[in-house]
Amino acid sequence: MGTIALGELADVVRSKNAGPYEITFDVLFNDYRTYAHVRDHGDLTEQVMASLFRIPLGDIVYCSFFEPAQSFKLTVLRRNSGQGGVGERDTFGCQQHAPLLGLPIPALSTGPDLATGG
Repeated sequence: MGTIALGELADVVRSKNAGPYEITFDVLFNDYRTYAHVRDHGDLTEQVMASLFRIPLGDIVYCSFFEPAQSFKLTVLRRNSGQGGVGERDTFGCQQHAPLLGLPIPALSTGPDLATGG
């Protein structure tokens, strides 16, 4: 069956500033079938995210799927001393999502779109 990168399945993968001490990540899907496939596969867990971003599990503030928006959200503590602090490399947090883009997810099988029933 093979795998496909999360960045190819999602319509939007982004990161952004979530205050002086946190960065948040959003993964948005345009169709329910793809969203459900990624959600149900189980690769977007706290443990996987901690490993992917090379952070302690305790640095994850929020990690969950949000059904109404067909999305996944992750919020993590900023490394170092906070926004604009010594060692800060991305004040706006908008360049931190790259590890999510290549995360391998099992390829979708062909079949009906669950949102439309056909």
